[in-house]
Amino acid sequence: MNENESVQNMVLGDVEVIRIVEWHEPFLPTSDMFPGAAADVWKDNEDWLAPDHWEPDSDLAVLALQSWVLRSAGRTVLVDTGAGNGRERPGMGPFHHSRSDFLGLLARAGVRPQDVDVVVNTHLHVDHVGWNTVDAGGQWIPAFPNAQYLIPAADDFHYGPDNAYGKGAQQTDRLIYEDSIAPIHQAGQAALWDGLHRIDEHLTLESAPGHTPGSSVLRLASGSDRAVFVGDLLHSPVQILHPCCNSSACLAPEQAVVSRRRILGRAADERELLVPAHFGGAGALEIRRDSDGFALGPWATTSRKKSASAFE
Repeated sequence: MNENESVQNMVLGDVEVIRIVEWHEPFLPTSDMFPGAAADVWKDNEDWLAPDHWEPDSDLAVLALQSWVLRSAGRTVLVDTGAGNGRERPGMGPFHHSRSDFLGLLARAGVRPQDVDVVVNTHLHVDHVGWNTVDAGGQWIPAFPNAQYLIPAADDFHYGPDNAYGKGAQQTDRLIYEDSIAPIHQAGQAALWDGLHRIDEHLTLESAPGHTPGSSVLRLASGSDRAVFVGDLLHSPVQILHPCCNSSACLAPEQAVVSRRRILGRAADERELLVPAHFGGAGALEIRRDSDGFALGPWATTSRKKSASAFE
């Protein structure tokens, strides 16, 4: 992705939405990333899956690492914070000692760290919390000094010391919590929530567990426009066509399917723009009901200028 595509804008009602893309590239083999998806589903949809969502020659799923800035009700809300810089993430491929210009991308969008009022972590996986903090002389401190960090309580318990850092399943869960979550608590900037949490007149957080115990979605309603930022409820458009297909990172697969079907059904019925965390290309789309399942509707359009554009 070139520099001009890394910061994009659009408007929904009275809310400006800014897309911040750190990278967009092949990630894992489809059989590893989506073990329940048949090989022919990729081939049958190659004409639109490639190149933004699938690399046919290597059979790698193509993902974006991105965040969203929402200017809503006079405040600046940052949804998810990527993987961070210089983190110890052994065995986690591109996230180990990763480097990016995330704060520089925010600056290009006109957002300084001190301008962010609210940080939303949709869940506490490595690629959603990394820029919660920055290294200040060997100590991790909040990257956004004036922000309230909204953290799902169920994930905070599961990945925190009370549940022994994800029950000790992965060493990286402890590392992630210690450098990206614990400093937020220590600074007094963490706010734990569960069920529903209203941020302002346009934005509401809602639990959608399964991918992790506290996985959540952020719903936007302003004027006649609707959107739902679904985090890792979906990693690929293939999961819209086949909602029973989980990613290999889903901790409670059956629960993840229930949450996915519920959120997709409401998005179709209420014409909510679907905004997943890792879709490349346009990054967001409408969906429709199709018999007992779902079909893809029109993709979003964005502007690379500071002024935003409407959706198709």
